[in-house]
Amino acid sequence: MAETVRIEHATLPAEGHAVRVMANGTPIAIFRVGGALHALDARCTHVGGPLDRGSLAGTEVTCPWHGSVFDVRDGKVVRGPAMRPATGYRVRTEGDVLLIDFG
Repeated sequence: MAETVRIEHATLPAEGHAVRVMANGTPIAIFRVGGALHALDARCTHVGGPLDRGSLAGTEVTCPWHGSVFDVRDGKVVRGPAMRPATGYRVRTEGDVLLIDFG
């Protein structure tokens, strides 16, 4: 069963950008692409680089440390050196509340 984490008054990213939030002790990168919000574990699966600080081109984020590229919609690796996908989360808003589903 999924647990929903509520983040009151969260700062949301502008189009084509990301922000980092903490949910259940996990850093989550929230991306806005085409008006939609997407959420991934903010740590690159290669060596933990900050995906929220990576460059975003369309639906792909590039880790600033070693250049791994992930699809923000599902966390799949587009290009390594990362071998494992980033964990993705369902994310949505209700008014000024950010909701992130775990599990």
